[in-house]
Amino acid sequence: MANKAPQQEIVLGNSTTTNNGGIRSTFQSLVLVLTTIVVVTAIYLTQEGGEWFEESISSSSIVEESKCNMFKGKWVFDNITHPLYKEKECTYMSDQLACEKFGRKDLSYQNWRWQPHQCDIPRFNATALLERLRNKRLVFVGDSLNRGQWISMVCLVESSVPPALKSMSTIANGSLSIFKAIEFNASIEFYWAPLLVESNSDDPTNHRVPDRTVRVNSIQKHAKHWTDADILVFNTFLWWRRSAMNVLWGSFGDPDAVYKKVGMVRVYEMALRTWSDWLEVHVNGSKTQLFFVSMSPTHQRAHEWGGVKGENCYKETDLITQEDYWGNGTFPSMMRVVENVLEDLKSRGLNVQMLNITQLSEYRKEGHPSIYRKQWEPLTEEQISNPKTYADCIHWCLPGVSDTWNELLYAYIFHQ
Repeated sequence: MANKAPQQEIVLGNSTTTNNGGIRSTFQSLVLVLTTIVVVTAIYLTQEGGEWFEESISSSSIVEESKCNMFKGKWVFDNITHPLYKEKECTYMSDQLACEKFGRKDLSYQNWRWQPHQCDIPRFNATALLERLRNKRLVFVGDSLNRGQWISMVCLVESSVPPALKSMSTIANGSLSIFKAIEFNASIEFYWAPLLVESNSDDPTNHRVPDRTVRVNSIQKHAKHWTDADILVFNTFLWWRRSAMNVLWGSFGDPDAVYKKVGMVRVYEMALRTWSDWLEVHVNGSKTQLFFVSMSPTHQRAHEWGGVKGENCYKETDLITQEDYWGNGTFPSMMRVVENVLEDLKSRGLNVQMLNITQLSEYRKEGHPSIYRKQWEPLTEEQISNPKTYADCIHWCLPGVSDTWNELLYAYIFHQ
C-alpha cells in the first residue's frame, strides 16, 4: 500500500511516466463516478428536494431582476390581467377616486400595465403579502396621494380576507387610518402628514391653509405614530408647491417664536433633513424596510402635451406617447433634493429605496378623476359644467395608476 500511493499520484499528475491505457482507465473511472454523483444529486433536488430547488431558481431570478430598472419601460394595454380588482367590489374605496361610480364611461384607464424594458414585475399576490405582513405594520405616511396609494393597497388585499376577519378604524384625531387583516394580525395603515414635519396643515380635514407654516425641526408629533412600523412608505411634494413658505422656529402660539419666509427648494430640503435625521436615530434598517415615493405628476395644462391651451386632463382618454415626457407640474430640483438626502442616509448606513414613479406616471394624463369624483360633497351641476376649474388632474382613479405603484412596492418588499 505504501508504494501504490505515489504511483497513483504519478498517474494523475504526470502522464509521461505511465502507459496510456492506465491513464484512460483511470479517467473513465473518474468520469463515471462524477456522472453518477451529478445524476443522483439532480434526482434528489428535483424529487426529494423540490422545494429547495424551486427556492434556488426563485433566488436566481431575484438576482437577475435586481439588475433591472423597473422604473424604465412602457405602458401596455392589458384587459386580461388588469385591473387587479373591481372598483365596486372594494369595500373601502374612496369616493374621491371612484371615477366609474361618479359617471366616467371610458374605463380603459383601468387596463394599462407597466412593463419594464428588461424584466417583468412580479404578479401581485395578496395572500403572500399578508403572510409577509403577519404580526407587522405597513404604514403609508404623507399626503392625499399617499392616501390614494394606501387605499389602492387595501383594495388589492382586502378581497382575500373574509368580511368577519377584516376591519377599518381611525384614531389620532382622524390622522391615522388602520386596515386590519385579523387572521394575520397584519395592518396596512395611513398617517396624514402632508409635509412630514409639523405644520399648520396637520388636521386631516381642516387643512387647506393658504398661508402654510412649517416647524422644520419638529417631527416627533407625527413620528410617534409610526415609530414601530415594519415597513414605512413616505411621500411629500404636492403641499410644497409654492414659491416660499413660512418657517417657524419655536412653537405655535409662542409669542417669542421666529417666523421667516424660505424658498421652496430650500425649505423642502430642511424638512427632509429633519426627517432623515429622525430615521437615522430611531429606525433599525435591518428590521424595517423604508421607501420614499417620488413626486406624482399633475396634468393641468393640456398644451404641454400638444393639447388645447387652457384645457386640462378632462376628457383625456389616451396616454402621452412622447418618450421621456416631463410636464411643468414636477420639479427636477426637488427630485434632486430627495436623491441627495437618500444618498446621504445610505452613507450613514440606512437604506431608503426610492419608488421613482414620476416618469412612468407622467404618461398617464387620462388616469385622473377629472370631474368624476366626490371631494367633500358631490360636485354641483354648475361645477361639473366647468371642468377647467373643477377637474381633478392631481389624484388618480382607482383601479389605476396607484395600483402600479403598489405592484412596484410589492416587488421591492419581497426582493429588496
